[in-house]
Amino acid sequence: MRSPRIRPLPGTLTQALSAGGPRIDVLALPLVPGGGTSGPQPGEGTAEACELLAIDLDQVLALEAPRAGAGETTRVPWSPSGAHLVDRVVLVGAGDGSVASQRLVGAALARAHRGRDRLVTTISSGQQARTAARSLAEGLVLGSYLTLRTGVRTAPPPPVKRVDLVGGEPTAVTEGVAHGVAVAEATVLARDLANTPSSVKGPAWVAARARRVGVETGLAVRVRDHRELAAEGFGGILAVGAAAARPPRLVEVSYAGAGGGPHVVLVGKGITFDTGGISLKKTESMVSMKTDMSGAAVVLATVRACALLGVRARVTALMPLAENAIGASAYRPGDVITQYGGRTVEVRNTDAEGRLVLADALAYADATLDPDVVVDVATLTGAASMALGRGHAALFTPDDALAADLAGAGERSGERLWRLPLVQDYRGALDSDHADLCHIATVPGVGAGAILAALFLQEFAGSRRWAHLDVAGTARSDKDAGLLSKGGTGFGVRLLLDWLQALA
Repeated sequence: MRSPRIRPLPGTLTQALSAGGPRIDVLALPLVPGGGTSGPQPGEGTAEACELLAIDLDQVLALEAPRAGAGETTRVPWSPSGAHLVDRVVLVGAGDGSVASQRLVGAALARAHRGRDRLVTTISSGQQARTAARSLAEGLVLGSYLTLRTGVRTAPPPPVKRVDLVGGEPTAVTEGVAHGVAVAEATVLARDLANTPSSVKGPAWVAARARRVGVETGLAVRVRDHRELAAEGFGGILAVGAAAARPPRLVEVSYAGAGGGPHVVLVGKGITFDTGGISLKKTESMVSMKTDMSGAAVVLATVRACALLGVRARVTALMPLAENAIGASAYRPGDVITQYGGRTVEVRNTDAEGRLVLADALAYADATLDPDVVVDVATLTGAASMALGRGHAALFTPDDALAADLAGAGERSGERLWRLPLVQDYRGALDSDHADLCHIATVPGVGAGAILAALFLQEFAGSRRWAHLDVAGTARSDKDAGLLSKGGTGFGVRLLLDWLQALA
């Protein structure tokens, strides 16, 4: 079991404590910020539960000085009594009660109480019960996640087995939990795919996982191998994967939609390991390159969740998969390659490989799939990470309405985007004397690496509504913090699902 079993518990918290039943390993009582200069105040059900358990809450607040920031926990001195089957009592800060705070509360409780059998806490009652339950469930699942420990024999403590949520109308809570778990488990799938070592994970392995997803959810899956790629002219994918012992693939996963929505194509960069090719990376830069297929992981997890959630839009996920390796057959700086559709590209740096595989997939989507909207997701440039850090992904699109919709989904989901400009004045830096264009700047001193990469991709999106998400900074985490765990983050799954569900 990777995630807790989460369910509503009817009645009030005092009724739950008085009813007997299975022992409560952890009772988490909310604190809310006080107004003005006053300190934290008891949240819903906290004062009543403390009175029932004979806990002097005023004394605890004075001596333990708990804080009410979202997810901040304080253990209450408590000796279990025979009258109430509670082993541990904690106060947990509810923050401002927002969706984001609820996610952090869930993540903090899950992370702090691994190995426990049963945790009981409260959610907001009233009309927001469904939203509160969804947010808390997302946090509980994501906070339970641990990076795959492929080479370690000792297993960490398992997640909390069961979480009971008190408060709110049970049907609303059940619906909210189901939605939150589905979204969070999609993120978990993306994290697992990204965190799988590249000794295991090659293009064919990822393609096999996509086929398994198709079988599980009834999605149509087509996998093109290197022979089919050659026959159909996918020159970018073939060039990048030419030196690898494991040949490239192009995976197409199709969800028919529940009806009435547009056709959306999601394209995810799928470099299963990136050495940089002949333009070799430094060793320290290579360590995290098993996660360079995070974009492909995100779009696969997203289309799977679309089927489970019954999203109205028709969604196609494209995953161009290749290893960027070194060898006698590797592509070289100075080569000219022919992308899908016939456009030629001069190669100047083999470590700028992601945009070449994406260009093939974008050109294919434009030529054959007739999408209403195309969104690509890629760990593409260090420049985006340097500009925005780890808190925001870069968003590029010429479409103001699409930018607003995606940015809004990012705010609601907690996966934030920051729109950067597609500066057309820079387009001349991609001009080439040897091909239709170059994939990096051909003149020195231009800078703007993330913008130039986006301008290159725009050339292959045709006249479609198109957006590019550069998640180089947000796709990886160096530590367990908040909703994130060390390694691949699955960034983009939750924002794309939020956006897709809002499409008419």
